Order: sequence, then C-alpha cells, then structure tokens
Amino acid sequence: MDVPLYDGLGGQVALVTGATRGIGEQIATELADTGATVYAGARDPTDITATNQRAIELDVTEESEITAAVDRIDTEAGQLDILVNNAGVMDSRDSLDEMPTDSIERTLTTNLHGPITLTKYALPLLLDRSGSRVVNVSSGLGQITDAQSGDMPAYRISKTGLNGLTKYLHGEYHDNGLLANSVCPGYVQTDMTSGTAPRTPQEGAETPAWLARFKPAAPGGRFWRDKRPIDW
Repeated sequence: MDVPLYDGLGGQVALVTGATRGIGEQIATELADTGATVYAGARDPTDITATNQRAIELDVTEESEITAAVDRIDTEAGQLDILVNNAGVMDSRDSLDEMPTDSIERTLTTNLHGPITLTKYALPLLLDRSGSRVVNVSSGLGQITDAQSGDMPAYRISKTGLNGLTKYLHGEYHDNGLLANSVCPGYVQTDMTSGTAPRTPQEGAETPAWLARFKPAAPGGRFWRDKRPIDW
C-alpha cells in the first residue's frame, strides 16, 4: 500500500516494549538502524546488548516502572515520537472452562492493561508532537470477524482489547495529530511459538517497523498485516 513514509527517523525518539528478543528486539534494531533514538524496554535492562539503543527498565505490569520510564525519556530526550506496544505473553492454550484464573490474569495484565497504562502516561509526550505514532502489536487471533474458536481465550481477548485501544486512540486523539495502528505480525518464530512458526522475527517486525515510519498524512485507526489493512 502506498503511504507517506519517513525515509529516516533521525531526530525522532522511540520506545519499544519487550525489546529483549523476538519481534520486539528486531523492531528496536530496525528503528535504531533507521536513525531513531530507541529506548529498548526490558524487565532486566542488562538483556539489551545493542550499543545503538538505550536500555530502559520496563515491566509493563508495574505502574511504577512505567512512570519511571516515561519520566526518564522526558528528562533525557524531551520528546517521544513512537511508542511500540510489543510486550506480551501467551496463555496456557486451554479453553476458558479449563484455564487457570491466574493465567487469565497474567495474560490480560501484560497484553492489555500494560499497554493501556503505558500509553496513558506516554500520551502527554506523544501529543506534544503532531504526527507521533502508537503501534500496537496485536494478532489475527483477536479478530472479532473470525469465530474466535481454538482455545487461547485470554490471549485472543487481550488482543481484541488491544485493537479496541487502537480504535479509541484514533477516535479520541487523531485530530490532535496522533496516528494509532494495530498490526498482526503473523505466526513468528518466538518463545511463544517454541520456534515452530514459519516466519522469522525479521519478517514479523517488517510491518510494525513500517508503521513506525508513517508520516502525519498516513492512515491511522487501522489493523494491518503485511503492509495491508485487514478486518478487525
């Protein structure tokens, strides 16, 4: 799809959550290579080894770490142009009637409550610069146009909710210059898939990193896969 893109991200600041491995690590790498100042979020910052990224302690389930991370970015950089909500976990793959309650809570807290809370605290910086982007790494398993059968209920519902966050951000803040989009990276070789998936992290990161390069005139409030809009 032909959309206006930044050729480079020099002078822009990005925060990527879950940046220690898999899709998140690759997104952070691509944004840094494109010129952005990248804050790479990790529960253990020593897991971030890239020399062209700024490791930042960030467990999205801990509000105190969220506020500390946003405060640090504000102090050091004074701006935030790109927020990539990537951190996520998989549930126990049971059906809802068999799934442990603690698995439901962990999945929803990480995959949905975390991005909502982080976005809440990041919004003042994002809205300070017209054309800032929020990229929510979702999943086709959360599409409400599909039957939603096949177990993994907490994961599916969390991703449906993450798409809801995208639609809310677009409806509430698009007129203020914020571009919010969801993306399905496809079935990717990550810890969640035990390396059995057909796509590499590089392939999974391609569309999220592309969305992070959207210029202000590019579309928002959409769900993407392989650089094309898909149904919610």
